[in-house]
Amino acid sequence: MPDLRVTVIKTDGTVLFDNEKDAAQTTNHRDRTEVKQALEKGSGYSIQRKSHTLNNDFFYSATYFKEKGLIVRTALPYNSADLIDELSIDWRYLWFSLALILVLGYIYYKYTSNLGKTISQLRRFAQQAENDEDLAQFHFEFPNNELGEISHHIVQLYTQVKRSEEDKVRLKRQLTQNIAHELKTPVSSIQGYLETIISNPDMDKTQRNQFMERCYAQSNRLSSLLRDISLLTRMDEASQSIAMEEVDLCHIIANVHADVALQLNERGMRFLQLVHPPMKVQGNPSMLYSIFRNLTDNAIAYAGPNVTITIKCVMETPEYYRFSFADNGVGVAPEHLDHIFERFYRVDKGRSRKLGGTGLGLAIVKNAVILHGGTIFARIASTGGLEFIFTISKR
Repeated sequence: MPDLRVTVIKTDGTVLFDNEKDAAQTTNHRDRTEVKQALEKGSGYSIQRKSHTLNNDFFYSATYFKEKGLIVRTALPYNSADLIDELSIDWRYLWFSLALILVLGYIYYKYTSNLGKTISQLRRFAQQAENDEDLAQFHFEFPNNELGEISHHIVQLYTQVKRSEEDKVRLKRQLTQNIAHELKTPVSSIQGYLETIISNPDMDKTQRNQFMERCYAQSNRLSSLLRDISLLTRMDEASQSIAMEEVDLCHIIANVHADVALQLNERGMRFLQLVHPPMKVQGNPSMLYSIFRNLTDNAIAYAGPNVTITIKCVMETPEYYRFSFADNGVGVAPEHLDHIFERFYRVDKGRSRKLGGTGLGLAIVKNAVILHGGTIFARIASTGGLEFIFTISKR
């Protein structure tokens, strides 16, 4: 820089060197602002001060080198092209900084605005959820950002949980109505028979015995219905408390076969066990028994006489057994297959009640299978009857 003025000054203010003026002719600089600042702080400056030596306005900067005991001062005249260029660069930087601040401020405003909107929407959602209001009539709009997505998922999750709870309440109400209807039939029958007997003390003994037998049959049906309802309730509400132990499924199937042997003989039916022991699983013996017993009872009641029931393990993996339970009986129409596991669903309602069915057997089977980590579905068997495919977890 050709206009740069350099001055070397002692700590007492004596000028040792000046590239613009003879040092001997200069005055003491101890009182100069930049020199005093340099001695106190190590550096100093004076933005604009007139030089008495050169009679011109300068920009001064001074640095104190303590180990040398000297102050080096530099100065540029205000009319210097270099100084003007430096200052113009600073102005450009200042304008750039100002623009950057404005842009960042706008971004911050938009962000905080979206954040505030999201929080406001969440507060509104929380108030409506707390008041148990129907959220379907409200529309929540969240910003298209990460917080907005999380908020949207929270609302969706709550809506799904709420809908699930409403479905459970509806199903329980429907189940209660069905239970009341099912209980009404045997109770009314028993009541009717007993009223007839009481109001006719001179009734023929044979007819009286017939009425008593019918009362007994209806009481058995009522007992079976209450037992099945209790079992389903236990599965629904206390599944975690059901005790599990090691069970051999071959023994379970053999016990079922032994318990229904008389009924099988009466209807001329065969029972084939195509399973090979041992088939060990961790499960509840009574629940596992209910799976095979209810499927067998269902086949005995509805498949028809002189049919063959076949139980076989069609697949084994380290995790589960897969079974096929099939008969070659009359089967059911395809439109019933998606509903036969529903509680109180009957393919032939009149025939089912006549045979003493509760309408809960296959619902118990499905719940027990699920309780043991499995799945179940029904299909038309290749032999023309009904086939159930289900899995039971080993652990």
